[in-house]
Amino acid sequence: MDAKIFLATYLAAVNVITFALFGYDKYCATHDKWRVRESTLLLWAAIGGALGAGVAMNFFHHKTLHLKFKFGVPLFLFVQIFLIGVLLTNPGNILEKIFR
Repeated sequence: MDAKIFLATYLAAVNVITFALFGYDKYCATHDKWRVRESTLLLWAAIGGALGAGVAMNFFHHKTLHLKFKFGVPLFLFVQIFLIGVLLTNPGNILEKIFR
């Protein structure tokens, strides 16, 4: 599999899952059910789902006042954009070695 296709597929899947987790947690919060741990939400944001987390926070109006989400998710997104840029501009050194 081409490294760029793998990266795009991975990021799409992680962001969809992250968005769904935030939506599920909002549902649980409004229906007095067991919640998703904040550490789980932040983990999924950190492993590539920061865009999905940010969109979900705004869409569901969820976790927007918590400082670790308010500042952590944008920080994760910035780092992820930077790393994706590095990987895509110089894939021969990193991605291609992984996928040999």
